[in-house]
Amino acid sequence: MVAAKASGPEPGTMEALTKYHAGNVYLSGRSKAGTAPTASLVSSLTGTVSAATTGGVPLFVATDQEGGYVQVLSGPGFSTIPTALVQASSGAAKLRADAATWGKELSSVGINVNLAPVLDTVTSPQFAPSNAPIGHFQREYGYDPANVSLLGNAFADGMKDAGVAPVVKHFPGLGRVVPNTDVTSDVRDTATTRNDPALGPFHAAIKSGARWVMVSNAYYDKIDAANIAPFSSTVMDTMLRADAGFKGIVLSDDLCSAAQLEAWSDAERALNFFGAGGTMLVCADPASIPAMHQAVVQKATSDPAFRAKVDAAALTVLRVKANQ
Repeated sequence: MVAAKASGPEPGTMEALTKYHAGNVYLSGRSKAGTAPTASLVSSLTGTVSAATTGGVPLFVATDQEGGYVQVLSGPGFSTIPTALVQASSGAAKLRADAATWGKELSSVGINVNLAPVLDTVTSPQFAPSNAPIGHFQREYGYDPANVSLLGNAFADGMKDAGVAPVVKHFPGLGRVVPNTDVTSDVRDTATTRNDPALGPFHAAIKSGARWVMVSNAYYDKIDAANIAPFSSTVMDTMLRADAGFKGIVLSDDLCSAAQLEAWSDAERALNFFGAGGTMLVCADPASIPAMHQAVVQKATSDPAFRAKVDAAALTVLRVKANQ
C-alpha cells in the first residue's frame, strides 16, 4: 500500500501502481480541497487498474481519517472530526452514528478503507501527555481496555455501516511507550505481555468481524525483545493468527519513512515483514518501492518457503477484496 499525497500524487506513486504492481494506495499528508477534488484524485489512482498492472483487481484506497490532529481530508463536504478523546464523550451509540456519517463522506469520494480507529490503551490521563504517539494527540478512546473497546469499536462499526473498512491499530498497543516510532528509533514497550488486558479491544474488534489490523513499529520486550513488531512472527503469527484467530489483513505501519526503521535497508524491511507473516506493507515513500519489489520477487523466485508466505499474503488480500 503506497502513499499518494492527498494534494495530488507524485510520479513515484503512479510508477508504483503501474510498473511495480502495488495493489493498494492511501492518501497521505493533508488536503483542504473538499470532496469534489478528492473524488477526482481517487479516480486518477483507481484508473491505473488494468490487466497489466493489478490483474484487473481493484485497489483498496485508504486514508487516515481518525479526527483531531490526524485527519487527512477536510474542506467542503468533509466534517471536522474531533479527537478520539472528545468522540468518546458522545457515548457509543452517537459515536457509531457519527462515524457512519464520516464514513459516508469517505465512501462518496471512492475511499473504502480508513486507517482508524486507534485501539491503544493509554495507561492514565497523567501519563497521556508523555505518550508521544497517542496520548499527546488525544488519539485514545479512554484509559482502560473496556472503555477503549466499547468506544473505539463503536467508531469501527460506524465505518462498517458506511461501507468503509476500519483498520484497528496499533497492535499490540502504543499506549505505554514514551517516544514516537515515526521520529525516534529504538522505541520500546517494556510492559505489555502476550496475554495483556490491553489486547482486549483488538480481540473484540476481531470477534466482531474486523478484517484489518495494523501492527505498531515498536519493540515489545516481554513479547519479542529482539524484533520490532512488524518483523516478529510472535506478534503477527502467534498472537494475531493463533491466539486471536485473525484471518484478515495484517497491515504494517509505515515501513519506509519511520525513524524506527532506519537500521534496515528498504529490501530488508520488505523481506523481514513478509517473512514474519505480514500481509500488506505500508510505504510512505514511493521511492522505496522499486527496491522492495525487486527484493521480494527475487527471494520468492529462489526460496519456496518465502514464496509460500508471499502467496498466502496475496491470497488473503484477494479474499478480503472479494468480500469488501
